[in-house]
Amino acid sequence: MHEPATPPPHDDASANGQALSSLQAATSHLRVAIVHDWLVVRGGAEQVLDALLDLFPQAEIFTTVDFMPAELRGRLEGRRVHRSLIQRLPLARRHYRHYLPLMPYAVEQLDLRDFDLVVSSSHAVAKGVLTHSEQRHVCYCHTPMRYAWDMKEAYLDDAGIRFPPLEWAMRYALHRLRQWDYVTAGQVDCFLANSHNVARRIDKFYRRSAMVVHPPVDIEAFAFHPGPRDDYYLTASRMVPYKRLDLIIESFRAMPERRLIVVGDGPERARLERLAEGADNIELRGFVPTADLQRYMTRARGFVFAANEDFGIAPLEAQACGTPVIAYGHGGALETVRGAPHVSRPTGCFFDTQSVASLCEAIARFERANFAPEDCRAQAQRFGREAFFARLHDRLDDWLTVTA
Repeated sequence: MHEPATPPPHDDASANGQALSSLQAATSHLRVAIVHDWLVVRGGAEQVLDALLDLFPQAEIFTTVDFMPAELRGRLEGRRVHRSLIQRLPLARRHYRHYLPLMPYAVEQLDLRDFDLVVSSSHAVAKGVLTHSEQRHVCYCHTPMRYAWDMKEAYLDDAGIRFPPLEWAMRYALHRLRQWDYVTAGQVDCFLANSHNVARRIDKFYRRSAMVVHPPVDIEAFAFHPGPRDDYYLTASRMVPYKRLDLIIESFRAMPERRLIVVGDGPERARLERLAEGADNIELRGFVPTADLQRYMTRARGFVFAANEDFGIAPLEAQACGTPVIAYGHGGALETVRGAPHVSRPTGCFFDTQSVASLCEAIARFERANFAPEDCRAQAQRFGREAFFARLHDRLDDWLTVTA
């Protein structure tokens, strides 16, 4: 039986607004540096960065590379952004990830000596910045570096490297990266994890405890729609292997009576388009503007989510629209989706294995269940921006008072 999603505390908007004001007042005198892995696309980590910039309007930003398009910069516009040496290396704009073995050295060269508080927003290398004894370093950890730890073999498989000397070199590079990642975890003063799922991995890999602060979801950007619904299912994400869009497409090929709309772009797109060829019930729409994505979410019968995510914001965005979710029953989805039939007021259901048979069976169960759009919206609201600041206030207020 799956554990039901546990609603986080603080549903009172006025109290949550006071939490932001209180934290701003407590830290307004501090010189703050925010370190982010890289600024290239907008995703869940960038939503956290936006919230941190609201909390610390005086902060300066440090990152390995900044190639964020002008139309996506949002709260970055007008901010002082410091880039690492990788910014100037050949082909860094398109292939910055290929410089991963150099990134530990690059982040250690970022000059943070003039700041009182360092906040790293890290899923890769940002937490490895060097701080001195009079500084405090808070790490908001989206995940320990997955390609160095629990997804190492999947990362090597995706790279497709089978020539032994090159594979050995890659394995050795990941080994050294893992050593560096573990050592630098000991230099962080306070870990915040984006989910209980990630907190367990921080304990496993770093031997450190972490306080859980779920990331903020921009609930108000997704209009609530009580019905009626159209006859299609929706999935939306960046097209990379671990999102398992191939599993979703294969499952709907096996269910030609059900429609699927796939939204997103990425390196897997050509392969996924080939996989969907000849299936009249499957439409790949590619990248769409935010307004179109919101419209698709609002009208969908259900949102399908097949990844084993650290947290996963997309299912909450769907629930904000009143749309229930069919999710892989592992990772962060267990904290954000109330899975039928094990809870009252469910907002979706889970499938147990990443297989066509399991997903098809879950969709059949989904169609037999009853979901109230109002319950979906209420579940999403528990993870809004105001609740994020309230949880930060609970976790950090005493700590900042002591260390400021």
